[in-house]
Amino acid sequence: MSLAPLRKLLPWLDDYRAARQSWRLDIASGVTVGIVALPLALAFGASAFGDADGGPQAGLVTAVIAGLVAAVFGGSNVQVSGPTGAMVVVLVPVLADRGAGVVGLLSLMAGFMVLAAGLCRLGRTVSAIPWPVIEGFTHGIAVIIFCQQVPSALGVDSSGLSRNALVAAVQACGRAGWPEAAWPLAAAFGVAAFMVLGAKISRKTPWSLIGLVVISCVWALARLPGEVIGSLPTGLPAPRLPEVSWSLLAELSPAAATVAVLAGIESLLSARVAAQHSDTGRFDPDRELVGQGLASMAAGLFGGIPATGAIARTAVNASNGAKTRLAAIVHALVLLGLVSFPLTIGLVSAIPLAALAGVLLVTAVRMVPFTAARTLLTLSRQDAVVFATTAVVTVSVDLIYAVGIGIVAAAFFALRAMSRAAGVRRVELPGAARPGDERIAFYHIDGALFFAAAERLMEKVSTKDVSVVILSLSSIQIMDSTGAQVLGELMTSLERSGVTVLIEGIQPQHLALARGGGITSAVRHTKHVFTEVEPAVEHARSHIEREAL
Repeated sequence: MSLAPLRKLLPWLDDYRAARQSWRLDIASGVTVGIVALPLALAFGASAFGDADGGPQAGLVTAVIAGLVAAVFGGSNVQVSGPTGAMVVVLVPVLADRGAGVVGLLSLMAGFMVLAAGLCRLGRTVSAIPWPVIEGFTHGIAVIIFCQQVPSALGVDSSGLSRNALVAAVQACGRAGWPEAAWPLAAAFGVAAFMVLGAKISRKTPWSLIGLVVISCVWALARLPGEVIGSLPTGLPAPRLPEVSWSLLAELSPAAATVAVLAGIESLLSARVAAQHSDTGRFDPDRELVGQGLASMAAGLFGGIPATGAIARTAVNASNGAKTRLAAIVHALVLLGLVSFPLTIGLVSAIPLAALAGVLLVTAVRMVPFTAARTLLTLSRQDAVVFATTAVVTVSVDLIYAVGIGIVAAAFFALRAMSRAAGVRRVELPGAARPGDERIAFYHIDGALFFAAAERLMEKVSTKDVSVVILSLSSIQIMDSTGAQVLGELMTSLERSGVTVLIEGIQPQHLALARGGGITSAVRHTKHVFTEVEPAVEHARSHIEREAL
């Protein structure tokens, strides 16, 4: 058995060949991304755990461990991995139902599924997801992330709120106590103002971190009421295997499958976008799944949450000139350094949860590519329906259902378009007209002859006052078994009614279907099958002449 396929899924020294020239840029970019990732890791961890303790620490652990493992084993040179908003959207209801104690096992299960998908070479399946579905999915996630931050931004206890993020946001607005809610709301909008206004000055400055530091200092000095992150342990926790039982595995399997699908989709989309917009070489989608699977499994052993490729952090990495995975490794080491010193841990523990909500509010808004939405809504009615359907189902029902429904809707419109493109035309016979030509019907079939278009063939072929029908199949681009069967049934019906059927131009790739569908057996004689038009027309005219005698 050859080990070459497995070799392509493993790290190698060639991954760092370009670092000889780019190591300065890689290190600088890694430091920048690490600073940018700190508030996001804290915020996503806190959001995923809700009211349970340990969320910020789980976010940091995931950013460090998963970020390092995915950088080494992943298939992209500039992908930065860690906790993401989309993953938080899936985890919130699961952890609310099962408790935060299952997060380690959930990460291991989902990571193993993603790893298995990579080993089974399923990485390229993401290319089959239509653009309107991807954009609808992204917009829906952004809405959910935004709504999830509303309770924290208003200082409202999230217990007792609806599981639906949009409904919970509305409920939180109704439960907010005034003027007490003004303080957390001011903290959230203060951080948001730093991020939005600061970006107009310099996009490379970590304004989210600066905003958190300033708001946290003001919060502590003024001794304002409200929840803060609280004490965090210095360094990383020791790895340990989570408690496992067959019943728990069965209970968590659906949630783990959902997490795995989301992790694969988001990671591959992020890596593909990075490869398209940066000169860092192609990425290997199968290896990327292997790396992301190992990353989530490693994070689970340290008490972290499932990880994915992070589009925002990957974009920052690429825009800062990173060329190799050394940058993502440095990003993880920077985060590890920040959580290894009591001074920095003390500063992090004083951050108000409302301030973290402000970071995610801006992140959610920045996730939305408004130009893409405008294009899809005006490009065509079909794209608008698929985009809107995916977004609405994402917000109101479930992320994975949304992708599935969006793909089904896109496939429906694609099949309808293909069926409409399939043509059955009656054309004039070539050459000079002869007596009796009016009793010959020459039909040209083009486009796609498949199940969605087959019935139109029966409707278009008319045999009134006709003795011979010539069916030209040379321009059929796609044929399936249903199309072949319907065409065979049509030919059999015509022959039974006394009409002679001649077929012309069966393409080599359609011969097996033509035989299996009964096309070739439906003709009266093997001499009624032609490879060119002229002999078929001559045979039809000679048939009419014999009838006239």
